[in-house]
This record gives sequence, C-alpha cells and structure tokens, in this order.
Amino acid sequence: MKIDLLYRPRLNDLRPVVPASETLLPFDAATVRTSPNAYFQGRPGYRADHLGEFVVPLPSASAIADDVLPIVNNPDARLDYEHFSIVMSRSRRLALFTGVNIDGSASVSVPRGGDPWAFDGRIPEDAQVGEALYANNDFDRGHLVRREDPNWGTTAGIANRDTFHFTNCAPQLSAFNQRTWLSLEDYILDNTRRVGERASVFTGPVFRATDPLYRGVAIPLAYWKVVAFVHDDGRPSSTAYLIDHDVDLTEHTLLFGAFKTYQRSVRAIEGLTNLDFGMLHTFDGFSNEEAATGESVRRLITGPGDILA
Repeated sequence: MKIDLLYRPRLNDLRPVVPASETLLPFDAATVRTSPNAYFQGRPGYRADHLGEFVVPLPSASAIADDVLPIVNNPDARLDYEHFSIVMSRSRRLALFTGVNIDGSASVSVPRGGDPWAFDGRIPEDAQVGEALYANNDFDRGHLVRREDPNWGTTAGIANRDTFHFTNCAPQLSAFNQRTWLSLEDYILDNTRRVGERASVFTGPVFRATDPLYRGVAIPLAYWKVVAFVHDDGRPSSTAYLIDHDVDLTEHTLLFGAFKTYQRSVRAIEGLTNLDFGMLHTFDGFSNEEAATGESVRRLITGPGDILA
C-alpha cells in the first residue's frame, strides 16, 4: 500500500475509533445510585468483642455530640455495614470515624469491579458528600475503611460492595491515597504477629476550622488511624498514626504538597478529634510513655521498619 504523505486531514475526514454500538464511558458518567434502607437489613456492623477478651468498643463522640448525625432507630448513631460501622459528622457531611473488624485468616480476594459508589439511603443525600466533589479533578474517592479489610468470610462480597458508599469516602489527592494511606495499613498488619490474624481498626479525618473549602466542602488535610490487636504471645496492643499533608486549593489547580506520616499516641488522636477511645490508651506504649514523662511522643515513619507495636 502506497502511503500518501501529502494527505492533510480535516475534522470531517476523521472516523470513530470504535463502532458507535460500543462504549468506553467511565462509571462517573452514569447516574449515581442510592442503596435503599432495606438493602442494609441484617448488617452486623462493627463488633466490640472481635478480639475476644480484649473488648474494643467504638470510640465515644459524646464530647462532640452536637456534630454527630442522628440515625433513625439507632440511638448509637452508627451506620452498620458488613464487618464495619460508620458515625457521620453533621457539619462536614463526612465520617467522623469508621471502625472495622479484620480477620486475615478468613480473608477472601474480591475483584474491585467498577467502583459503584452509592449514597446510603438511610440518611439524606445532602448529609453525604457525593460525586459532585470528585468530578474532573485530582481527588480520589478515598476509602476510609480500606476495601479489602472487611472482605472475609462467606459475606466478603457484600462487605466489598458496602465499602463503596459515600459515607465511607473522603477526598484524598491521588498521590496521598495511593502511596501512603493504603500502604500504611499494609505495613502495620503485614509486620505484626497477631492471634488469629485479627485486628480492629478505626480511621477518620482530622477536622480543623482552617480546612480549605473546595466546591463548598471543607477538605480535611490530615487523617488518623488507630489499630488494636492481640500479639501472638497474648499481649493486647493498640497503636495510633497520623498522616498530614498540605494542599493548595485554587479554582483551577490542585497542587500536592509535602506530607508526613507519624506514629502517635492514642491520647494524641483523642486530643485532635475529641473522640474517647476508652481504656485503649492503656495498651499503647506511646500513651504510657507520655503519661510517665509528661512529654509528647511522635515517631516519623518512612517505612515498615519504623513502626513500633
């Protein structure tokens, strides 16, 4: 075939790459669904007795009760899903915190699928930050309960789908979400020897009055995580972590700035969030060190070798 190097195409000369019957439209272009109340019937949610005798309740938000979104027919204001629960912030329309039970010994690999994010029909849509925040920018719909964590046992598929609700979502820039947020829990759980490979994990944003507004949503610039488990020698343990990053939010650009990951005390997370983790601080070496010395303790994490448990 002779090639015509003198050919200069115009717009009308161009042809579709794929036949018109096919589609490459992303999920974002579809109508966002809402999971009805009936869909969640029978969900057990987070269990405080997941670690046996080491009972770890959900943190108390009584100090900030005015900001807790009430849930109909649930005096604890918790939204229960498969193996995890969420308490929502009324003012920020994001989760105050999440709590998930993990059982690595019964873990099931569930394909990610098409990211079918949905509103939770148990609360009003305007009480949840939805797709409008995430369209056409560099924000990830960041899972707070990591997608893989509740995917264990015979209901792993249900748990996987439950994680794709906007109640379990927070705006995180792509580099932050992929390089740091997701890897932190891998570091913790892959480098500890736990009874029955079980753990209970709490996660949430740090809400500050100075958080920048973007599309009408105050964007959290820091996130925390508290992990509880029992060592294989029978020692109960809790550890806490804080990830902070700087974001320059303008009308046209999102610039990812520096961030650092620290191991902190459970007490420090309580101070940042106004949540009460009960007696969990007594099983945290960082909290006990601070109580003994009167000095704040934090440890910069650059890799799994920096984590103490």
